[in-house]
Amino acid sequence: MKVVFLEDVPGTAKIGDIKEVKPGFARNYLLPRRLAMAATASVVKSAEQRAARETRLQDARDTDARKVAGRLDGTAYTIAARAGSSGKLFGSVGTADIAAKVGETIGAEFERHNVMLAEPIKDLGDYDVAVKLTKNVSATVTVSVVGEDGTTAADIRAKAAGGKAAPAAEASSEAGEAEAAIDDDVAAADDDALDDEDTDEDA
Repeated sequence: MKVVFLEDVPGTAKIGDIKEVKPGFARNYLLPRRLAMAATASVVKSAEQRAARETRLQDARDTDARKVAGRLDGTAYTIAARAGSSGKLFGSVGTADIAAKVGETIGAEFERHNVMLAEPIKDLGDYDVAVKLTKNVSATVTVSVVGEDGTTAADIRAKAAGGKAAPAAEASSEAGEAEAAIDDDVAAADDDALDDEDTDEDA
């Protein structure tokens, strides 16, 4: 069955496209949802006009979105969250948290589904997150998740590195003390030998 698409159908067609589809797909899905109509001459003409209008509107939306993207690209947001000593969060930072920050920057509500976060953030750290402004325009922001007391992932790593280095430092200190003790013993032995020599001379 030949139909003309009245809306974009991801993976199938774009608005204004005329395609041959299976009758069942058209009757059960496309036509009831008014995603497409049978490709009569009048419908085709109407769809072409609608597609041209939609293209102009999309171009205008994309132009405005690029201006916003210029403001957002590279913007760094800090979000404080409760975390354990290992940097794991008690909970997570999700799309709603990031959308709220983006909304503050652009001065308008930003929909959470436009935050391209594959899964919630569950650890302290810095994350590059894409935010979708239109279907053709996106920006990337940096989200730094820190502890409620300001602890960062770098602080956790530094603390862990310091903990591993401590035993080596202790060993070095112990070795130094042992060497000092040996030096004291040698010095004491030398003093005893000198005392013996003095005694022999007096005799």
